[in-house]
Amino acid sequence: MSAEQPARRRDAAVTREAILAAAVVEFTENGYAGAGVRQIAERAGVSAMMINRYFGSKQGLFAEAVDRSFGPPTVVGTERHGLTRTMAQSLAENTAHGTERLDPFLLTLRSASDPEAADIVRQGIEAHVGARLAGLIGGSEAELRAQLGLALTAGTWLLRAVVGTRALADVDNDRLAELLAAMLEPVTQESVTQEPAGREPGARPAPGSGAAAE
Repeated sequence: MSAEQPARRRDAAVTREAILAAAVVEFTENGYAGAGVRQIAERAGVSAMMINRYFGSKQGLFAEAVDRSFGPPTVVGTERHGLTRTMAQSLAENTAHGTERLDPFLLTLRSASDPEAADIVRQGIEAHVGARLAGLIGGSEAELRAQLGLALTAGTWLLRAVVGTRALADVDNDRLAELLAAMLEPVTQESVTQEPAGREPGARPAPGSGAAAE
């Protein structure tokens, strides 16, 4: 019996992972209301009863799918240094035409209309990407500034990748990243401007200089 137990545990882990991976796809493509337990089970190659066995309910499965989606860094990285430019460049590249659409934003967009799902999504955002960004930027009102940064991210994602407004859809990634970095700078409180030659970063211009007159 003892020789069989490790194999059973491995099988259980594989089955659970298959269900969770299938759920992420179904919830992202169809939203919480549109994703059916049977469809998830079919995609995972298991019976619907197995979902209840491993996750308790559709709601429990959705909560873990949200954690799985928001856990890994996408736009918000893990390093404080260069955070503003990294976020801006990542956002520009991840919303460009032809990029992968299986992402946390679509899961949020397609599930937010359901009150039960919206609460789970909110918790997932706050616990993962929101907490990570707030921790990186630090300082006063870090959580509020982090949420504003995420609002800019979500709005850009919606208009460029989903709606496809012309100006955002057509803009070059580098130019978009430049503009986004300037907008994110007050949120991260990290300077992204290049100082003129000979001046120390953050130094004030001398009184009467051309820079001061401007």
